[in-house]
Amino acid sequence: MKKTVFIAVLTLIIESIFTFLVSWKLSIRFIEIMFFTGLFCSVCLAWFTSNGSTISRFIDAQNSARTGIVQGREEFRFRNGPAFKASLLYLFVGLIFFILLITDVIAPVK
Repeated sequence: MKKTVFIAVLTLIIESIFTFLVSWKLSIRFIEIMFFTGLFCSVCLAWFTSNGSTISRFIDAQNSARTGIVQGREEFRFRNGPAFKASLLYLFVGLIFFILLITDVIAPVK
């Protein structure tokens, strides 16, 4: 339990630092870009933590064509661990802020 909480908190800290650096470099508010960095991190985590995807099948097919050895196929398996769940939480909080910014509930910077 402690390990999963630690991984989730560490993921949130890393995403926050990444969002802060991007917002500082682009000179925009933290909450304006929070949704997009959460989306980027969620997609990256989903891409790299799952196995048996299209890319791995392509690599297996390429290796089979080169060597003539047919490899066993892996079924697609998505792993939604604590890092992915924390990234989704960050994404949804960013989505809420983004909706509030679009509807002018949160005032734009003057």
